[in-house]
Amino acid sequence: MFTGLIEDVGIVRSLQRGATECRLTITTGLPVNELVLGESVAVNGACLTVVAVGTADFTADVSPETLQRTNLGDLQPGRRVNLERALQLGGRLGGHIVSGHIDATATLQSRQRSGNAEILQWQMESPSLRFVVEKGSVAIDGISLTVNQVSDSGFAVAIIPHTLARTTLVDCRPGVVANIETDLLGKYVARLLDGRDGQSEKKSLSLEFLARNGFM
Repeated sequence: MFTGLIEDVGIVRSLQRGATECRLTITTGLPVNELVLGESVAVNGACLTVVAVGTADFTADVSPETLQRTNLGDLQPGRRVNLERALQLGGRLGGHIVSGHIDATATLQSRQRSGNAEILQWQMESPSLRFVVEKGSVAIDGISLTVNQVSDSGFAVAIIPHTLARTTLVDCRPGVVANIETDLLGKYVARLLDGRDGQSEKKSLSLEFLARNGFM
């Protein structure tokens, strides 16, 4: 699990594709000596497993499924990527609960200044858009953000200067494709409400769960 608070912006060193495998090596300012083989690191929001560690970089395997569902397959040497290590038990959850499992991708349509922030408008042609709600949470390339506005074709977020300076969003221009992970709680609730059998009972249980946990 992750929080969506980016720890470092790494640089792609190589993306090696084989017939059935792909390995991604990233140079980073993270303390790579603390990385353990087999642990998880979120790269642009996608949870990857560390398979090798160098003096200032690490390597992770990327599955065909991950390449298909994310923007990782488009990475080239020199490209900057957002990095976050897995949340430690007892650590502060400063963003929101992020699983590192990408739901879809979105395309940046526009960015415009609004006071001290920038409004980024994203187009998202995916059934997962129904899980994006106004004032809810969304992870864009692994960054925990609050949704400002939702439409039938996408959503908008407001980015403060601190987030721009410390993530790859500062590089984003219209046309760029980003990884999107929608809110985990919303997906579970929707799954309960979408059941064909005993739908009324499931809806009642879902509403009871939300009420008991302070969401209503």
